[in-house]
Amino acid sequence: MATPGTESVTLTVVGMTCASCQHHVESALRATPGVSEVRVDLMAHRARVTFDPAVTEPEALVEAIRQSGYDAVLPRTGSEAAAGDEGVAAGPAIKAYMMLAAGALAMLLAMPLGTEMGSVDHALMRVLPWLYAAPPNVLRWTLLIMTGVLMVWAGRGIFLNAWRGLLHRTTNMNTLVTLGTSVAFLYSAYGTLFPSPTMQVYFDAVLLILGFLLLGKSLEGRAKRRAMAALESLSRMKPVTARRIVDGIESLVPLDEIRPGDSVLVLPGERFPVDATILKGRTTVDESMLTGESTPLGREAGGKVLAGSLNYDGAVVCRADSLGEETMLAQITRMVDQAQSSRAPMERLADRASSIFVPVVLGLAVLTFGAWLIAARSLPLALANTVAVLVIACPCAMGLAVPAALTVAVGRGAQLGVLFKGGDALERLAHLDAIVLDKTGTLTVGRPVLESIHPLGKHDPNELLALAAAAEERSNHPLAHAIVDHARALGISWSAAEEVQVLPGRGLMARVAGQECLLGNEALFSESFMSLPRGIAAPAPGVTRLWMGLGRSVAGYFDARDALRPDAAEAVAALRRSGLRVLMLTGDSAAAAGPIAEQAGIEEVEAGLDPAGKLARIRELQRDGLRVGMVGDGINDAGALAQADAGIAMGTGADLAQEAGDVLLLRAQPAGIPAALALARATLRVMRQNLGWAVGYNLLGIPVAAGLLYPTFHILLSPWLAAAAMAFSSVSVLTNSLRLRRWHPEGFAASPAR
Repeated sequence: MATPGTESVTLTVVGMTCASCQHHVESALRATPGVSEVRVDLMAHRARVTFDPAVTEPEALVEAIRQSGYDAVLPRTGSEAAAGDEGVAAGPAIKAYMMLAAGALAMLLAMPLGTEMGSVDHALMRVLPWLYAAPPNVLRWTLLIMTGVLMVWAGRGIFLNAWRGLLHRTTNMNTLVTLGTSVAFLYSAYGTLFPSPTMQVYFDAVLLILGFLLLGKSLEGRAKRRAMAALESLSRMKPVTARRIVDGIESLVPLDEIRPGDSVLVLPGERFPVDATILKGRTTVDESMLTGESTPLGREAGGKVLAGSLNYDGAVVCRADSLGEETMLAQITRMVDQAQSSRAPMERLADRASSIFVPVVLGLAVLTFGAWLIAARSLPLALANTVAVLVIACPCAMGLAVPAALTVAVGRGAQLGVLFKGGDALERLAHLDAIVLDKTGTLTVGRPVLESIHPLGKHDPNELLALAAAAEERSNHPLAHAIVDHARALGISWSAAEEVQVLPGRGLMARVAGQECLLGNEALFSESFMSLPRGIAAPAPGVTRLWMGLGRSVAGYFDARDALRPDAAEAVAALRRSGLRVLMLTGDSAAAAGPIAEQAGIEEVEAGLDPAGKLARIRELQRDGLRVGMVGDGINDAGALAQADAGIAMGTGADLAQEAGDVLLLRAQPAGIPAALALARATLRVMRQNLGWAVGYNLLGIPVAAGLLYPTFHILLSPWLAAAAMAFSSVSVLTNSLRLRRWHPEGFAASPAR
């Protein structure tokens, strides 16, 4: 995130194919003066850079990437990007199929050039007698010309990328492929120019290697687009036009022309263009793609609607509230984008391995060549096994293992109304031992209802309510809403309060109608040296008491009751089943917290804690060796959320970008807590599976390609089979990650498919 005095830009990076490429681009950008933060996304082929505009500029960042051996372009419009992506997607697929077909043809044409006749040769002689009757030199020259032309046509980008890397003294996957195919081609060309009965040609291997590489790229591209589908679906949800109403006249205008306060007409079947308040009409709204809420929601005059949500069945006139980057849709899209571009701690292992992987493979290839040349005294065998080692040892799978799983998981979480702020947040959430829950607004509905007013002395109940409503009107605390809502329901009016000072976890102070007004819990009155009257009955179970003071005396108290959320008990049970220790920490009284905890199934309850008390308790749990997650409203609990190993904020959408915590739950439902935890754990499993496969593939594949099994089992790996295995490795990692798109937690309503 850009800090004051800095700017951020997202550059499209061209030519990255593996984790080594990602490492080189990131290093080049970090070395640029004025750059403070760099995130290079191998999945999306882009780099997000935070820089000081007084020191450098975007054009200099592009040049730094080019100097590292790659290419980059400044941000494009959505339509341009889409068109460009389509071209990139179609190119490798067409070339791949043509190269594979040419490779199969080259394999057929090369059959008569073998040094020994096998059963396949005898069968082909009966089917294709003309092939074995053709002069060998004609076949060799046909293969040479066909392979040379197709290599330049299909592999030009690969060879240029490797050449640029060589000029900048860097190595990557393209280096290995270029070296392997070039050696095979040059050896085969030498055998064509100076033919010998003992020399084999490997033109078919060259074509098939490039064909499988391009096919792998094509399949990777398709899988990456599916992995990024959640972000793309969010970006497509915003309409480009809106029906503005001015003086009763409707006109269709570009969305950029809408201003806050404008009246906008939205017809059935259209998406709301802005965050708005309904002025006229009644409808049903589908917010599933934004909040994960699968049930259509009724909205009428005074109701809030979100940009990107679908208007089902009613024409409504709305007042535009939030526009452009301020809408909830834009904030969600931005957060998902940033989270998918983030780096998970597990990825550092792959980064370190990839940075040294290619040089190590080059060394192994040299050893393979020398060992076979000495042991078998066969240049063709040494050459074939060396090419197989170079081709099979592709670091693509290792580079994609973690970001692929993270990208899919972040997108799937967004569809369920769970927003992860990054890969590190997701990993920390997956390792929790204990979870701490706030009460009000987390386990309870968060909209307490005022049950009774108890004036003390000669104060009138409605007078106290009016004074309290004036003071609480500017507070966002649930008890403040209970006071204000009750006063409005009774038709009571009041004058605006002055000098309102909110005291988190205790209450507030204000000046109302010339009187000093104090509203809060017992702790606040104790701090203010105001003694509460004796002989007052304790609040009923589940009731929260709010004391009120005027001047230096206690004027009365209010009793309010909150209700447990319907899914709270099941959410707590799910957290326990997952092995977590569950605690409730609340600033409310023990009398109010006890019944709620009992209904929710929580045994460890600590009441009467202010924000500092919650923070101290979390630190105490951490000192005991527990990794602690905190769930709160993101405002009063900001300190506790920040201290916890993983903070989960129950988001309402109003202050989404300002919420504290590592995870945001767009649906204010406790069921989202175990859902977020389960998704994080499932993602971590997929990351480990991917890394295990990528590492295991190379640990097994390289020795087999080098011919380690030949002395015992007489098994050698053909170069083109090595290329097929290399392509399969990357695709398998992406396919495994895509399983998270269908992941679904128990007891959590699914969003309808789009």
